Amino acid sequence: MFAHAPLFIDIASTTLDADDQRRLAHPLVGGLTLFARNWQNRQQLLELCASIKAIRPDLLICVDQEGGRVQRFRTDGFTVLPPMRAFGQMWGRGAKKGQSRKGAAFGKKPMQAMNAATATGYVLASELRSCGVDLSFAPVLDLDWGGSAVIGDRAFHSDPAVVSALAQSLMHGLLLAGMAHCGKHFPGHGYVKADSHVDIPLDTRSLKAILKQDAAPYAWLRASLQAVMVAHVVYRKVDARPAGYSPTWLQAVLREELGFDGAVFSDDLSMEGGRSLDGRAVSVTEAGVAALQAGCDILLLCNQSLNGGKVLDEWIDGMAQALEQQQWQPSVEAERRRLALLPTTAALGWDELMLHPAYLQALEQLP
Repeated sequence: MFAHAPLFIDIASTTLDADDQRRLAHPLVGGLTLFARNWQNRQQLLELCASIKAIRPDLLICVDQEGGRVQRFRTDGFTVLPPMRAFGQMWGRGAKKGQSRKGAAFGKKPMQAMNAATATGYVLASELRSCGVDLSFAPVLDLDWGGSAVIGDRAFHSDPAVVSALAQSLMHGLLLAGMAHCGKHFPGHGYVKADSHVDIPLDTRSLKAILKQDAAPYAWLRASLQAVMVAHVVYRKVDARPAGYSPTWLQAVLREELGFDGAVFSDDLSMEGGRSLDGRAVSVTEAGVAALQAGCDILLLCNQSLNGGKVLDEWIDGMAQALEQQQWQPSVEAERRRLALLPTTAALGWDELMLHPAYLQALEQLP
């Protein structure tokens, strides 16, 4: 066994085949991300997660279950969750005539919005955990600047103070159900219009401006954030590399200046924004090595298991070879941060959850 299992992969279908089992058993693999193609119904999901844990109990099973348009499981009893903007709108309705809708809390509506966010976090996490899923990549901490289609209503609000308050509430709900959380996309993806899935977004603002605006929630939430996911965005006045490959962003700013000690996830290395370094296209192995060298703890490579999963096999083998050649070093601290994201309490079964007073009360408070 290696001291560090940073690779997170995906699977092609609703059950594990021999290739999935082989990859998940590899000592460099620390978890996987599920997608809608891996969902058929609750029983199937429960059995799938159990089969994953049978290979290795420490494998971290993750999914994007934010709510709104980013919710992988939404049938067979799963609650259809609102987009995060709904909580920001609820907060804003508390403003009195002639009073700013930004900044300090006012009236009852902000408190109702925070309570609803906590309830949503609890419902989100308790339903996932009852089916065996360990972690949802939430909450989104990006600001809603109004021009990003890929972020859009996934963001709580345009004001970092409101985003922080609502995110803290959602995180509290996740924790009440025994689930960790992951804020994304550090230091902020909401300002740029380009979509990093298909482009390389460029943010031309100064470090001072970004820290005051988009990155402010990461500073304010540092005492409770357990993990962050890094944006595939180039912040040209700070570093020529995307943030996920930048020691300046991950070590000097996130670790040292902001004091963050949780796990750092790369975003999907197969995205267009993550496939170019120093003006040239790179392989996923080169990208993975660069991300680890910069300060990422965990690497995501998504949607590569289809059509045989050749890319996944090449990546796992490539990262193992790079380790042998000492291109990256295993980190005991990074592994500690990964393991800290695993649930530590037993989950309620679905039938028990449906009758649980805290769950029923949370459902009543959803917007």
